[in-house]
This record gives sequence, structure tokens and C-alpha cells, in this order.
Amino acid sequence: MSTDEMRRILAGRLAKFRAWSHAQLAERVVRDGQTGGCLDHIEGTAPDGTEYQMEFQAMWKDQPGGAVVVLGDFSASPQRPLWGFIPIYTPNVTDSFILSPDGGLMGGPERNVADAARKKPRPTLETRLFVT
Repeated sequence: MSTDEMRRILAGRLAKFRAWSHAQLAERVVRDGQTGGCLDHIEGTAPDGTEYQMEFQAMWKDQPGGAVVVLGDFSASPQRPLWGFIPIYTPNVTDSFILSPDGGLMGGPERNVADAARKKPRPTLETRLFVT
């Protein structure tokens, strides 16, 4: 499954929450904060047979009653441990939006931070030690 396909699927599901009002999202932030839940958790299989899961979270941006941040992540299976052996997993694709109390979307489209980091690799300890 390509990254573009993952983004398309994730964006399609995230659109559901973009249609919610601030009041609806705020109610879920409060409820999910008390129960430890999430907006939605989906497991599925893509047409090419790739199994995946998506999870959507909502939280206050700065303060309770203010803007709400909605985050979605898409993880294809099998997931690989960090550095091949540490049991920490990162999603393949993420997306998000911020909804202000007046119902307006704040900022531009949020993109996958992990993808951005992959496109601009950070120097490793080895490259910092041995690059002159």
C-alpha cells in the first residue's frame, strides 16, 4: 500500500470529524479524557490485502473550552519496531486539524510529522562525529 493511498484513506475518515461542531468535539474531549477513550479506532484491510488500523484523538489545544485539536494516525501492518528492536511503533501517516470555538478551522493543513522527518533526515551521531 502506498503512502498516498494511506493518506487518502485517513483523510476520508478524518473528514467525518471535520463536519462535527466545536460543541460535539468538546464534549468528546471531556468524555474521552475521563474514560481514556478515543474518538474512533478502526481496523481494516485495504484492497491489496494490507491490514491497517486508524486511531483518532481529540484534545484541547491550549485550554479547556478553547480550540480542539483532532489527530488521526494510520498504521499499516506489520509494524516494525523502532530501530528494528525497540518495541515502540510509529504510525505510517498522520493528519490533523484544529477547530476554534467559533467553528472555524485554524491554520493550514497539518501533515505527517514523521513523513516530514523522513524527507529531511536528521544527522545521526555517527555523521556528527565523522563529518568534517
